[in-house]
Amino acid sequence: MADKSFLNWPFFEDKHRALSEALEDWCAQNLPVDHNDIDAACKSLATALGSAGFLQHSGASEGESLDVRSLCLIRETLARHDGLADFAFAMQGLGMGAVSLFGSLEQRKWLEKTRAGTALSAFALTEPASGSDVANISCSARAEGDEFVINGEKTWISNGGIADVYVLFARSEDISGARGLSTFLVPADTPGLAIAERLRTIAPHPLARMEFTDMHLPAASLIGQRGDGFKIAMSVLDVFRSTVGAAALGFARRALDETLSRATERQLFGAPLADLQMVQGHIAEMAVDIDAAALLVYRAAWTKDMGATRISREAAMAKLYATDKAQEVIDKAVQIHGGDGVRTGSVVESLYREIRALRIYEGASDVQKIVIARQVLGAM
Repeated sequence: MADKSFLNWPFFEDKHRALSEALEDWCAQNLPVDHNDIDAACKSLATALGSAGFLQHSGASEGESLDVRSLCLIRETLARHDGLADFAFAMQGLGMGAVSLFGSLEQRKWLEKTRAGTALSAFALTEPASGSDVANISCSARAEGDEFVINGEKTWISNGGIADVYVLFARSEDISGARGLSTFLVPADTPGLAIAERLRTIAPHPLARMEFTDMHLPAASLIGQRGDGFKIAMSVLDVFRSTVGAAALGFARRALDETLSRATERQLFGAPLADLQMVQGHIAEMAVDIDAAALLVYRAAWTKDMGATRISREAAMAKLYATDKAQEVIDKAVQIHGGDGVRTGSVVESLYREIRALRIYEGASDVQKIVIARQVLGAM
């Protein structure tokens, strides 16, 4: 059983502890799921999480704010049990984050579907030449009467090919840089939208490259104000970047749990592995890194929940440290497991594959360092 003593930290309220307990019970009964058909598994997970009420936390009702501590607790718990379950939950939140924060009443009808698990959402931001450099987006949204005409490409889109609705970022103004972007709500059956390629990764998730060819969108598809796309994207990432750190934390906790079991059960030279000082040293480092990551993750979440407009520095620190240290924790777990650690299908082998992408998406680790440095320098 993973350590839960952190729930007594002052970051949390009784509602968070109750949520953690309820989700833990649900996970014990429902996870992990069969990963043989990733598309079907993600759809099934969204349905199940919606039916159980947990997806209600993935968005906010009109006039309310997202509870980032709840988002982080859910992602940490799901990731510890099943990385695909974490993915399914995360995409319902990230995918509709712009609608949660800036959507109209009509657009929020989609949010109610994703919170119920009856529709899947996706966040269409990344392009072949603009990943972490959001201001470099080239996908165009040309105003034409009461419509926008979209042309361009997106790639590495999570839930691409299975989503029912996409939040799309495109260049609507004839200026370069961040000021020229806008955000649009795009149903998956919109003519002109095509799934050009399904992408495969070391940890299988539904991902796709998308093409838009003279795709017409009504003016009502615009989320927020025209030209506010960069601000909207950064506001969404400001919230959900902390949750990526939380997912990494869940992976790291599971790796430590598996390591503790291995170290106490496996015999070497006539004694348990846990008796070896070198192994004890690894375990101590893993525990320290996990607690330090948890402090950064839940500090960022608490700061946002307490009303901070932006938490760019705190969220970047949380994502950078938690994902990088989770990679190290999991690597130690693989090492302590020996040959079993690299056996296909073992828990620590799957964690090893799952963690790597978290250091890339929603702002790669090197980009987080730039964000942190600029925040620190700007405070001088």
